[in-house]
Amino acid sequence: MPVYIIVEGKNDRSKLRRVLNEEVEILCTFGTLNTQKLESLRKKVKDEEIYLFMDNDPSGKRIRGILRDTFPDAGHIYTRRGYAGVEGTPDEYIIQQLEKAGLEEFILYPPPGF
Repeated sequence: MPVYIIVEGKNDRSKLRRVLNEEVEILCTFGTLNTQKLESLRKKVKDEEIYLFMDNDPSGKRIRGILRDTFPDAGHIYTRRGYAGVEGTPDEYIIQQLEKAGLEEFILYPPPGF
């Protein structure tokens, strides 16, 4: 059963890819959402498990609101205010948030001592 996480941009996707295995598909909005893009996301995700992980800024909050309406059953993952978006969030904090969301089985943990 696939798991999807929607992020805003390719740098966010790269950041998450470092801590998540290939079973999780990370999709990007590229900062804009129109009817065509929403429909494309809806077709791709279907009824699978989905999470929204947006920046904690006005643009990220706006995108999260639109996606919340499109995917009302989506889980929400948050970054802390003060971090430079998802891409600027430390790996350790991202891992904590992924664990909170129940995604432990997909996390690529750093080797001990890192």
